[in-house]
Amino acid sequence: MKRLKVNEDIRPMSEFRTGIASFLKQVRTTKRPLIITQHGKGVAVLLDAGEYEAMQERIELLQDVHASIGQIEDGKGIEHDDAMAAVLKRIKR
Repeated sequence: MKRLKVNEDIRPMSEFRTGIASFLKQVRTTKRPLIITQHGKGVAVLLDAGEYEAMQERIELLQDVHASIGQIEDGKGIEHDDAMAAVLKRIKR
């Protein structure tokens, strides 16, 4: 996801209501999120669907890495050679 541009990507709810189609196009084209405000406070974020899916995948990968680090710290890891042998054994089936 691209970095937010404050002067272009933060809009009040009233402006969003009247220009929904143009804001959807902006989000699709720029791949940047749009922050929607109400009474001067952020209340929602509009994201391109593809960008949202990519973000979810990155979060899942980071959770897997975090879980793996915890397992290694708990002594549940296996040596590289043993892991490679197990993978190669599965592939050869």
